[in-house]
Amino acid sequence: MNKTVLITGSTSGIGLGIAHQFAKEGYNIMFHGLEANGLDIAKKVGDKYKVKVAFSNANLLESTAVENLVQETIRSFGTLHVLVNNAGIQFVSPIEEFPNSKYEAIIALNMNAVFYASKAVWKQMKEQQFGRIINVSSVHGLRASEFKSAYVAAKHGVIGLTKVLALEGAPFNITCNAICPGYVKTPLVEGQIKDQALAHHMTEDEVVEKVMLKKQAVKQFVPLEAIADMALLLAKDSSTTITGTSFVLDGGWSAQ
Repeated sequence: MNKTVLITGSTSGIGLGIAHQFAKEGYNIMFHGLEANGLDIAKKVGDKYKVKVAFSNANLLESTAVENLVQETIRSFGTLHVLVNNAGIQFVSPIEEFPNSKYEAIIALNMNAVFYASKAVWKQMKEQQFGRIINVSSVHGLRASEFKSAYVAAKHGVIGLTKVLALEGAPFNITCNAICPGYVKTPLVEGQIKDQALAHHMTEDEVVEKVMLKKQAVKQFVPLEAIADMALLLAKDSSTTITGTSFVLDGGWSAQ
């Protein structure tokens, strides 16, 4: 029987890259996202790799919607082996100008939804004596940057939650780990490059060099495939003793 993975925020960017890698390995996938063509995206991946897929546009800001997403996954596929908490949003502002509504939304999606989803999958994973929870945090879960107070707070919180779940899951073969990427060239980041070029009166190449990759020793965006490959490793049966750890893919940013 194929294993099943639920990946939040999987219709674009990092989540979609992870979905492709899991589909290649034969996983059935519950896709999730807010794109209007999300179901079409899911079906294309399913057809390409000959795996079963489903799609949900659940509002992860609401705890009941997250719980329903998990139950829908289990109903659709009969089980759930791997949860990848990937969905996230960003907003950049000096703290004195940071809108409370933006702060609350970032904490709700980037951190609280990780708790809700992990809590919701726990019973299933505990009963089957197997579970892999993979949290896509960020290098900002380990390091800070100015003007990102909500995002940095949320991503640090995810690292702490990852450690707690690893300890609670250990007796039941449930592992929990975090992946902490630096900058990845996703559509979201490409949009940020354009915005920052306008804001700083720079070319897009200058934004990449002087703003985005300034703190990385390796002056390259983190390959999407590296993150997806790491997620696959953490999902393996043989990864039972890899738990409570943050895997940093940041081009040497946190080495400094």
